[in-house]
Amino acid sequence: MRSCFAHILVLLTGLHLLAPKYEFNRPLGGYSLNVINFNDAEFIENPYPALAELRKHGKPVLHEETGLYLAATYQDANAVLRNRSLGRIFKPRQPEENWNTFNWLHSDSLLDSEPPKHTRLRSLLVKAFNKNKIESLRPDVERLTQDLLTKIDQKLDATGTFDVIEDFAEPLPVKVIAKLLGFPDEDEHLLRPWSQAIVKMYEVNPSEETQANAQKASKEFADYVKSLMEERKRNPGTDLISDLAAVEEDGQKLNAQELIATCVLLLNAGHEASVNGFGNGFVALMQRPGQLELLRNNPYELAATTIDEFIRFDAPLHLFERTATEEVEIGGVTIKEGQKIAALLGSANRDEATFERPTEMDITRDPNPQIGFGAGIHFCIGAPLARMEMTTSLPKLIEKYPNLKLASDPIRRPGFVLRGYESISVTT
Repeated sequence: MRSCFAHILVLLTGLHLLAPKYEFNRPLGGYSLNVINFNDAEFIENPYPALAELRKHGKPVLHEETGLYLAATYQDANAVLRNRSLGRIFKPRQPEENWNTFNWLHSDSLLDSEPPKHTRLRSLLVKAFNKNKIESLRPDVERLTQDLLTKIDQKLDATGTFDVIEDFAEPLPVKVIAKLLGFPDEDEHLLRPWSQAIVKMYEVNPSEETQANAQKASKEFADYVKSLMEERKRNPGTDLISDLAAVEEDGQKLNAQELIATCVLLLNAGHEASVNGFGNGFVALMQRPGQLELLRNNPYELAATTIDEFIRFDAPLHLFERTATEEVEIGGVTIKEGQKIAALLGSANRDEATFERPTEMDITRDPNPQIGFGAGIHFCIGAPLARMEMTTSLPKLIEKYPNLKLASDPIRRPGFVLRGYESISVTT
């Protein structure tokens, strides 16, 4: 589910282009990418020129530093997501005593499992996290959106600016997921820091500090959800934790670790996708007056196509890794058993062979076959919730403040895999 969200867009007007810091050699059997630094600040700021060069090779390319094959074209990335011979194989981190909770939060989650375990987990989760459950949250999303807009009014009166991330895009999905899971309102402030500490481990070569923070957050988050789970088993409610504890299929239920891992994954993926997807697309929109004017004139009619274009234009998740469980061919390149290949979702969504004018934002784009929410058995189970949140909240924000504009340069988060902003200051 992280593929969707995972949890989960800015653009290039005014940004200087990436200077080439990569070169290609042709070894036996295919192309090899000698240098592309996933931690390079210029690449993180604007990876798209480098990704466009990568697509020109028309096949997966080996990145020597990480040992990953990179599938950059739409066709190849889509194949990586859908091929059943490529699995989400979680490799536990060592030493086990330090990483124990982090390890089982992943190995017992929907994201990092494959059939038959994945089939069982997904079937149980779908029973509890279904279309009716999501639609029942719409009035809450509308109410929470209005509450946030009221607080923004107060902040504008006091300071003349507000932060789209801190004051709108971030609190809304956190509040929605918290309500869905039945987390007490007074504990909402704990969730985002725990989530961010864990998902920073998905970047390339995380620092020792990042690793220590992830270990601590995993333990605290799991212990917190466990206490809620135990209380809901004694006193069931209408929340998702109660539903997950009760749901059963063919005599099978979620065990304690699977239930906790599912709840943590929902929070991590559910709000990361919405926050980053909304923020990235919003900045791109602010940088394109014509597109902004179009949405301003048709906020509700264009909400759905606008959100799809947000996800396509500057994807919130750029890299989704899979491992070959047997020898498989992708785009003419043989991936041997045990080798890893990554679908580059942001690159795929800019593929010239699939999208007309791929470097242009077009909020009326239809059809829009973007794969930002993944594909195949790992298509994001929370995608309908993320869409509902964003298509509900975006038009209300634009309708309330039709003259929004950037008050300063947005501040980007320092990562390639999960692409988003820390802060977007705006004024009216």
